[in-house]
Amino acid sequence: MTKPPEPRICVAKITTAHGVRGLVKLKIYAEDIALIDGALFTEETGDNTITLTLKSATNKFWLAEIEGITDRTQAEKLRGTDLYVARSALPAPDEDEFYMNDLVGLKVTDETGAPIGEVIAVENFGASDLIEIQPNGADSFYLPFTDDTVIEITEDAMTVSIPDGLID
Repeated sequence: MTKPPEPRICVAKITTAHGVRGLVKLKIYAEDIALIDGALFTEETGDNTITLTLKSATNKFWLAEIEGITDRTQAEKLRGTDLYVARSALPAPDEDEFYMNDLVGLKVTDETGAPIGEVIAVENFGASDLIEIQPNGADSFYLPFTDDTVIEITEDAMTVSIPDGLID
C-alpha cells in the first residue's frame, strides 16, 4: 500500500523572466523567505523540483537564480510555475494564527450556529483574501476574509457573518 504524499503548501510563484541570464521574478507568499532558498516542488503532488538561490528584493518581487537555467528563453518557460514546500517544513503557527490552506475543509456556521456549508478554497485574486464556501445543495460563493465577516476560527469550524444580500 502506497503512503499518500505529504500535503504541500504553495510558498511562491514564478511570475516572469528577468534579464538575459536566466533570473526569474518571484511572488513570495511565505513570511520566512528562507523557505524559498533551496529545492522546491513545482507541483502540488509530483516529484519535480527546482533549486533556487534568492538574489535580491525589488518592490514587490524577489529575483532568483534557478539551478541549470542560464538564459531568458529557459526562464520564460517557467513563467506561472507555483512553487511548493512540504507542510512539515513550515513552522507551527502561533496560538491565534493559522495557515490559509488549513481552513479548507472547515465547517461553516453563522453567528446563531446554523450550518452554512464548508470552506472549499481560500483565494486572492489581487484585492484581498476570499473564502469560497460550498453550501449544501447550492452554488458556492465567496466571502471576504475580514474581521467583519469571519467571527471565529477553531480547529474544526468557522463562524461567519454573511453580509445582507450576499446570498439568499
